[in-house]
Amino acid sequence: MSQRRTSPAVPALITVATVGVAAGAAYLARTRQRDLKGAVVSRVLERPAGRSSYQELAHSLETSGTHLTGRAARAADTHANRETLAHIIGIERWGQHRLGAALGRHPDLTAPYHTHRPPQDTALPQLQALITSTRAASVDLARQLHTRPPNDDQTIPHNSLGDLTAKAWLRYLTHHADLESRKLRGPTPQKGDMNPTETQPSATKL
Repeated sequence: MSQRRTSPAVPALITVATVGVAAGAAYLARTRQRDLKGAVVSRVLERPAGRSSYQELAHSLETSGTHLTGRAARAADTHANRETLAHIIGIERWGQHRLGAALGRHPDLTAPYHTHRPPQDTALPQLQALITSTRAASVDLARQLHTRPPNDDQTIPHNSLGDLTAKAWLRYLTHHADLESRKLRGPTPQKGDMNPTETQPSATKL
């Protein structure tokens, strides 16, 4: 009695079906990711920014800039802190470059942000100064947009977040720097340093 052979078509069908399911799952995952990203962009950036004027966005940049420069000033001179500061500066300069499109300029809207980062060997004091001057330039840009506002429906591409309005870009720069600057760490207390609370006289009980 001859053995029953498995049809050579079966593995091929299984393979095609498996690939089809995997491709479908990947497509659904990408679609859901895009939908989620779109919802976040709308809720966190576009809608709040759309309710603000350029003057209010400039004020927000200026106010948050005070906290930003304060964190930078307190940062220890470590590689991680220098990398964080260079990243914040690079992204903010990159955003300023892109926002030039809203003022009638013609910036490269495909280039990554890396060309706007300070050089790798930039010292901490220079980075701290650049944080201040870069944020001042963002505030000035927001005020220019108040004077020469673009159309509300004009968008400028962000490499990760998609097309953003000029107002959403300004809000993005504010929040990006705020979140990233929270990673900065101050000097580690040396062993034997007196706790500031220990220098205070103890309360006298009456």
